[in-house]
Amino acid sequence: MKDTSLFALLPEYVCTPDGMAIDQNGDLIVSCPNYAQDDLSGCMIRIGKDHSITKWFDVPVHPETGLARNMGIEFDREGYLYICDNQGWKKDPALQFKGRVLKIKASPSGEILSCTVVADQMEHPNGIRIRGNYMYVTQSKMTRVPDEQGRMISAVYRFALDDHDIHVKNTLEDEHLFATFITQNLNGRYGADGIAFNSKGELFVGNFGDGEIYKITFNEDGSLKENVPFARDPQELTSTDGMIFDEHDNLYIADFRVNAIVKMTPDGKLERLAQSPDTDGFNGELDQPGEPIIWQGKLIASCFDLSVGPGKVNTAHEMPATMAQLEI
Repeated sequence: MKDTSLFALLPEYVCTPDGMAIDQNGDLIVSCPNYAQDDLSGCMIRIGKDHSITKWFDVPVHPETGLARNMGIEFDREGYLYICDNQGWKKDPALQFKGRVLKIKASPSGEILSCTVVADQMEHPNGIRIRGNYMYVTQSKMTRVPDEQGRMISAVYRFALDDHDIHVKNTLEDEHLFATFITQNLNGRYGADGIAFNSKGELFVGNFGDGEIYKITFNEDGSLKENVPFARDPQELTSTDGMIFDEHDNLYIADFRVNAIVKMTPDGKLERLAQSPDTDGFNGELDQPGEPIIWQGKLIASCFDLSVGPGKVNTAHEMPATMAQLEI
């Protein structure tokens, strides 16, 4: 097992960090949905090359809820930032089916220059990756799709980068539905979450509840060719939150349930690299890692530190919010 160390103690306006991306200047951008405080909306923070931390901007709120709950993020080649606004994560009835995918252009100082709603009315948008002219978005729950065995259905949606004002129905009839998944674990009814492309253009998606990685391949016209289970080892991987590939096509996965980072080699072998017990994370432990990213030669993990309950090592939320790092 590798040791982890403290990367950052975050400012008080951040209580739950989540998705991450690297901007055109090489700075680390962290998406903070701030679920732990109902009166604190979501924001983006910037971590500079000198590790200085500043707020970049507050994410534009939903006009009906007055909140933003931004999770997964990704930049396109023109510097637009795409955001999964997961309003329904906390199960508040007033926030259900209010999820959005936003496309934002912001100045270096944080001025919002443009904000486009790519899609709305989503139940549970979570992770996002861009390849070519399309974005691929995981939707971790689709409760409007019935399953006679009571299993959770989830999906990947595909939108064009110039799409806008799409109203998602959250059913199998959605035009932009690209691939679906079934979570077999009835005690972990949470589906497609982490998502990443390897260097070959193959798409990998984590089924959170089953702790399983799926591989998606494409036909020449970009349509779905195959969506198949690729890697599963309950002794090494129990859940699949955010994930990222390195230059050698090794996949690093945040195992949210057990405070761990897991490595998957290109042939599908899973190995737990680092793990922490229940912790406040103040000394650099993994405190419910939500997403990893490779930055400045190290693996950086955002620590979500909020969910508790059966199967989760985490037992409480503590402030300040933290981020951990490890050598790879």
